[in-house]
Amino acid sequence: MTDLILAVGVFLAAHLIPAIRPVRAGLVRMMGEPAYLIAYSIISLAVIAWMVLAYSAAPYIELWPTVAWMRWLAVVVMAPASVLIVAGMATPNPFSLGWGRQGFDPARPGIVGVTRHPAVWGLALWAGVHALANGNQASLILFGLLGILGLLGPASLDAKRRGALGAEAFARMKADVARTAIPAALVQTGLWRIAGGFILYAALMAGHDWVIGVAPLGG
Repeated sequence: MTDLILAVGVFLAAHLIPAIRPVRAGLVRMMGEPAYLIAYSIISLAVIAWMVLAYSAAPYIELWPTVAWMRWLAVVVMAPASVLIVAGMATPNPFSLGWGRQGFDPARPGIVGVTRHPAVWGLALWAGVHALANGNQASLILFGLLGILGLLGPASLDAKRRGALGAEAFARMKADVARTAIPAALVQTGLWRIAGGFILYAALMAGHDWVIGVAPLGG
């Protein structure tokens, strides 16, 4: 369990320290933005791999019994979570994770009209239902952390984008996006992005037992 806690601590530090604007600006100035992004991506992937290995090796300490409805809830919630993650990452988005600002149209925001932070909320949903359905200490440490980051992430990202875009431009774009009805936003998202989310969901369901060693519905 110590290795998992250490990995989680490093993951937190790797994401919270660069979020401090003067620190990030100094690193970008010293390394150049392309080198900084490459280094940050490599470190993030390495720490994620460490967390996965540490989680797999952690002892099983039950905190609450897992019952059938918890597994079913995870299976159901992971479908919209997968769509939010894929559509969010594949949609131009000046507010959050995604392709960035280029090509974004506030009048046709797509999934961003449902929530400004679709990928972040998708990850938060994923973490929350997995913490509940597993019911052990290691899962609560890992998924609880990711869930908390998912809940805190939107406010942090809004603050960053407000600083980058300027308060007036941010407020104007936010108001434009908010006027889009959710059904219209889903239509604007595009069938290929929504289909991509369901393909991810199907792959997760099919490979869960093989990769993780646990069948989503038990058995």
